[in-house]
Amino acid sequence: MKTVLALIITIVSLAWGWHALVAGTPSGGAPLWVLRQQALYLSGLLSISLMSVAMFLATRPAWLEGPLAGMDRIYRTHKWAGIIACGFAALHWLIEMSSDILKALVGRAGRVPKENYSGFLEVLRDLAKDLGEWAIYVVLAMLAITLWRRFPYRLWRLLHRVMPLLYLMLALHALLLAPLAYWTQPVGVLLAVLIAGGVYGSVVSLGGRIGRSRQVRGEVVSVSHASAEVITVCCRLDRDWPGHRAGQFAFVSFDPGEGQHPFTIASADRGNREITLQIKALGDYTRRLARYLTAGQPVSVEGPYGRFDIARQQRDTQQIWIAGGIGVTPFLAWLEALQSRTGDAPAADLHYCTGNRHGDPFVARLEALCDRLPTIRLQVHDSRQGQQLSAETLAAGGNSTRPAEVWFCGPQGLAEALREGLSKVWHSRLRFHQEAFVMR
Repeated sequence: MKTVLALIITIVSLAWGWHALVAGTPSGGAPLWVLRQQALYLSGLLSISLMSVAMFLATRPAWLEGPLAGMDRIYRTHKWAGIIACGFAALHWLIEMSSDILKALVGRAGRVPKENYSGFLEVLRDLAKDLGEWAIYVVLAMLAITLWRRFPYRLWRLLHRVMPLLYLMLALHALLLAPLAYWTQPVGVLLAVLIAGGVYGSVVSLGGRIGRSRQVRGEVVSVSHASAEVITVCCRLDRDWPGHRAGQFAFVSFDPGEGQHPFTIASADRGNREITLQIKALGDYTRRLARYLTAGQPVSVEGPYGRFDIARQQRDTQQIWIAGGIGVTPFLAWLEALQSRTGDAPAADLHYCTGNRHGDPFVARLEALCDRLPTIRLQVHDSRQGQQLSAETLAAGGNSTRPAEVWFCGPQGLAEALREGLSKVWHSRLRFHQEAFVMR
């Protein structure tokens, strides 16, 4: 994610720099006014470019899962492209507002001459300027709401639907206020391509067609309560379901008014178009599910997505699998998939972290699956008994001279602690896989 965003920022900055170098300094402009103008252009370019990337990635392009290492990474890139774009938009607005300060410092005489327009084009430019200003205010308010984790998800999702409209307003602002000279330079070509991608994403989003080609209908076959906080939901899908690989997830909707939520498919693909979901009550929506979900209800499933795939393991490395709480679901699918081909099971240490082993609905299932896979060594860590998993524990049970591959699904805090600690032991010989899917 960081590499992709840094690359986009670098390419846009180089294109802007090439134009500035070719065009040179406007004659008659004082240095501070020229600097302000170029800073205004660069901040605007970076903002609309990153917003365009965010809008395109919002369409869930499955063909990018390989290059970007999964749909969760695509969503993280979408999220941070939007956040950074808002930061550049705020900077763009502040630079625009700095004219009064420069007038006081160097006077009006050194201002950069404006490009001359007339007629209908001038009217459009004035409209685009006003639309861009108001859109920036709303976008910054949306950013504050997104970062405020206590803001209700359902309301946030409804407000988030206006983002394509705001983007189209900002795209019009960028297209009409960009210097005419841009359109004969690489920076203009780059800007046009990025905005075209952003407009495509906006149109797809406004038309409600995101992921439409990967959506299938089905019905809930059974609902059972694995524990007080976890329900097991089995769904049978229509014939259009392409099947899934163990460890993948899907966007599932039981209620069109609520919208889609990502759930890992906790079962292997048995070829019968049935999937099992283990859903823990972690928020308002998942708590309500336990009360109203019953067999026979319709369900919509979009997917499958994800690269948390057992087939991607490197067999010449130490395999360390770590599950925390409901993060055990992809490993349940892995273990179930290996039952029919035990000879393919790698040598791996599976660590399951739970708050209470005796009340945990997954411990017995894990033990039964691992009993039939002798190369998988299961270790259950019960925090109530003081059995906390740490990087030191993992390092003590491994070989620091041999490359290690960690597959992690669980709380973010535990992931960060383990990644940092294990990196000090294995250094560059460590590969750490984590599916970090967050809807906002």
